[in-house]
Amino acid sequence: MGQRFFSNIFALAIILLGLMLVLVNIGAVTWSFGDWWHYIYPSFFILIGLKWLYGSIKGVNGFATPLFLVVFGGLLLLNQFDLIAFGFWDLYKLWPLILMFIGLNILGLNKRKSKFKFVYDSDDADSFTTGPSGDEAFQDFENSEFNQDEDPTQAHHRSQKVLIGDFTYDKPNWKVEPIHLWNAIGEHTMDFTKAFIPEKETPITIHGLAGDITIILPDHVDFRVIAAVKAGDLVVVDQHTSGLNRAQTYQTTGYDTAIRKLTFDLKLKAGSIRVNRI
Repeated sequence: MGQRFFSNIFALAIILLGLMLVLVNIGAVTWSFGDWWHYIYPSFFILIGLKWLYGSIKGVNGFATPLFLVVFGGLLLLNQFDLIAFGFWDLYKLWPLILMFIGLNILGLNKRKSKFKFVYDSDDADSFTTGPSGDEAFQDFENSEFNQDEDPTQAHHRSQKVLIGDFTYDKPNWKVEPIHLWNAIGEHTMDFTKAFIPEKETPITIHGLAGDITIILPDHVDFRVIAAVKAGDLVVVDQHTSGLNRAQTYQTTGYDTAIRKLTFDLKLKAGSIRVNRI
């Protein structure tokens, strides 16, 4: 089942609709568009859902919206055949599907792995200093928007928004590239000890609603971290804090003068953020 299949189905539907209208106009059949409308739009939801579901299998998009459209359209059609009682405005009754989608994601049925690569150099890193933390720092970070301070010279950075998904960066010799990601629910693991880091500043931005972020860094890399959690745990090297409105800013002493360095902007509403050096 591919793109051509859905194109053929859509074309066939248009042909049948045109034929039916011709027969109505010449008086061969009695047919009202209003009578069939309640069958047409649920079928449209189902076809669109199946098309997007095929895309999710190919890795183009997620599966939550396609499955929702298929289920919603199917229930509307069953209602027209008097098999169940379900109307368009009964949409709110489908909220348990959200729990199902989260469960399927936990089982690993919607995992995505990024193809970024990373490298690191063997330059010696100095000790690091810590920035402000606490409610005031969190409030400043909370007021910043996802794209608010993006540098126009970095417009080529890969930017993504994902509802549910897990991201893992742990392949040998993977190349570091700028990341700008908003992920509602998911886990992120980034092992920079296996990475190739270019000789420039590389920004890594990860924001989300709930999940876990784990960053593993070698001792030789200079970096800066701005991290905040609305509720949860925050661990940066040997500093650990937990609770509500937690925020920390950490920077190695050689960060300002380093040519090769990483800049992290990490933010979660709920969950844990861990940055470790080995």
